[in-house]
Amino acid sequence: MSTPEDTPRPEPVAVPLIHIGAPAADTCGPDGCACGAPEDLECGLDPALAALLADLGLDPVQVEDVAHVAVQEDLDGGVDVTTVATVPEKAVATGDFTAREDGVVAGLHVAEAVLSVVCADDFEVERHVADGDRVAAGQKLLSVTGRTRDLLTAERSALNILCRLSGIATATRRWADALEGTGAKVRDTRKTTPGLRALEKYAVRCGGGVNHRMSLSDAALVKDNHVVAAGGVAEAFAAVRAQFPDLPIEVEVDTLHQLREVLDAGADLILLDNFTPEETSEAVGIVGGRALLESSGRLALDNARAYAETGVDFLAVGALTHSSRVLDIGLDLRAADETGRADGTDGTDRAGGAVETGAADGTGAAGGTDRAGGTDRAGGADKKETGA
Repeated sequence: MSTPEDTPRPEPVAVPLIHIGAPAADTCGPDGCACGAPEDLECGLDPALAALLADLGLDPVQVEDVAHVAVQEDLDGGVDVTTVATVPEKAVATGDFTAREDGVVAGLHVAEAVLSVVCADDFEVERHVADGDRVAAGQKLLSVTGRTRDLLTAERSALNILCRLSGIATATRRWADALEGTGAKVRDTRKTTPGLRALEKYAVRCGGGVNHRMSLSDAALVKDNHVVAAGGVAEAFAAVRAQFPDLPIEVEVDTLHQLREVLDAGADLILLDNFTPEETSEAVGIVGGRALLESSGRLALDNARAYAETGVDFLAVGALTHSSRVLDIGLDLRAADETGRADGTDGTDRAGGAVETGAADGTGAAGGTDRAGGTDRAGGADKKETGA
């Protein structure tokens, strides 16, 4: 039997640190994409696409990294053997990302980023809807014209992310609809897929929810284990307040007695853990508007409104990100000449950078058409090597 000393350990790998949820800033050079990337980690996405992602509160560099990881995982250092064997190298087609069921869409620009890291040549996108829109089964969401090989190679990676994020947005919308008119908002938690937190929390926003803290460092949440370690709920709150006076602090309580303790200590956000609707209503009366209240535990769609009508401000629902079913979306391939785009007969200029042929304001909103290039980010995989 081998011992721990006999087992070879993997060599450490240098991985770039991504600041999840950090605001975008104009630090990518005078002619860059304003994506907020440090100068030694440039964003290789098309500048127009990078700007759209930044406007949505997403870090384009992080999105590009997620796209590279997804595609590289699928290719596993090789090529798409089925596609290479069956599709002529220069064949061009149009793929329609189409909803197979009703729902709320999220992640369309992220899907474009996946296509961008695969496509060996420029490709054109036509956006039929926008993130956050309710869509019906059979509705086209996004049409992409480019090399057929590239579309098929990128298909599963793009769909995995798009279906996942749209599933979260759809589930969140159900909760938001259930709470409509009550004044309460549904909130997510940190129970997210590793590496996808910023994207999954973005999907919650697309569905009408609001975000809780993005990380352990941007806000404090005093839970039962912290209370045990500190010797009491009021003591735990005071310790955090003393060391991090400028950070928001939420305190979890299990009883009305604890509620009164932290309220007297000055807590401005209190999480009511596993309270019944009746206990929640009593807690709202005790607080009397002196702090924000969040319900957690025991929550389901069929009792969500009962909790919201007690007067709490938030309902914390970890299931939004850890248990939501994906939204069924597929990619339907058709001949590019059916759209009149592949040969340039629509008058779109395909030489040089991206050309906007749709929305006049340049936002890339639903109904607009962009011609996007691939990626070539310093330190990342080259798009031509990735998509062969």
